[in-house]
Amino acid sequence: MADSGELLFDEAEGAEAGELGRYSTGILPSHVLRRLIRAHREVVAAEEFDPAQIQPASIDLRLGPIAWRVRASFLPGPNATVLDKLPNVLMHEVDLTKGAVLETGCVYIVPLIERADFSARVSGIANPKSSTGRIDVFTRLITDRAQAFDRIDPGYSGPLYAEISPRTFPVLVRKGSRLNQLRVRRGSPQFTDTQLRRLHHATPLVDGEADIDNGLGLSIDLRGHDGGQIGWRAKRHTGVIDVDRRDVLDPLEYWDPIMGHPSGSIILDPGEFYILVSREAVAIPPDYAAEMVPFNPLVGEFRVHYAGFFDPGFGFEAGKPPAAHGVLEVRSREVPFILEHGQIIGRLVFERLTDPPPEVYGQGIGSHYQRQGLKLSKHFRALELRA
Repeated sequence: MADSGELLFDEAEGAEAGELGRYSTGILPSHVLRRLIRAHREVVAAEEFDPAQIQPASIDLRLGPIAWRVRASFLPGPNATVLDKLPNVLMHEVDLTKGAVLETGCVYIVPLIERADFSARVSGIANPKSSTGRIDVFTRLITDRAQAFDRIDPGYSGPLYAEISPRTFPVLVRKGSRLNQLRVRRGSPQFTDTQLRRLHHATPLVDGEADIDNGLGLSIDLRGHDGGQIGWRAKRHTGVIDVDRRDVLDPLEYWDPIMGHPSGSIILDPGEFYILVSREAVAIPPDYAAEMVPFNPLVGEFRVHYAGFFDPGFGFEAGKPPAAHGVLEVRSREVPFILEHGQIIGRLVFERLTDPPPEVYGQGIGSHYQRQGLKLSKHFRALELRA
């Protein structure tokens, strides 16, 4: 006999679509998420959901009314809650109801408005939103009794917390600000390289030859066009970034442009934050999503892409070649490191949705990064790149 979660999914998928989902396992699309939210199942909240929280294959999570400044990051472990551990690291409480600045180099824990009430076969994966990663705000999801960040175990029922640590820019946040997003998955579907090759053959995922080996490889573009701009390097000691305001900041007050070098290489300085772009254009078919995972650390001391979720439909237009490049948040770790043009810097791991969402990324839902090239976060005004 199916458990209550399975029955709810079957009924929800049949009620509006007229049939069960195409697949019984996979990431849940927006129309299923909306039905579950209306039924107060899987993801619940003390306050009404904002329709804008629902993305094609994820839910934006909202900060609650307070933040706790803590001495250090932590995981509660299998026998404790976040609140059990908090007294050992708490420094002071911050009121977010009227907005507050989170300082660089500090760590904060924020209870979220949403909480999980997962069925036995339902789990969750979180990522920073793209706009969060592009301003170098390091944020991770924590649950009670967690042994890993950004994961919600099947059957978990309890509160959700965001760990937030601005690394370069101080940020102004408030209750309701959305810094990370949650994907809800039913079951544990596997997607092999063989299936990925078939998908690429049917629907090109990148322009040019696909490097498929434990995911789809993406390489770095360090040539640009005719020696033009290839990236941005963050400035230090800038003004505050209000995470909820769009198109208001002058990029040159926060970033230094990086121009292409004839050698096709760049030296990453330790502690500096860079925005670079993939050489390949990417397309994510409407019934799939993808996550950027860092490349093998044995090939270089650098970290790529904090905000690694690619929505269904990103860069995709039926009958047309891939249309959007992956924008990459890059930081060197301990030593200066040389990146070369065309070097593999990360891999996209694909996962199927249970159904295609009714609207995919870029289709009239306010998608900020569709057809993107080298693009800063939504907080900055557009600036004509020099050729």
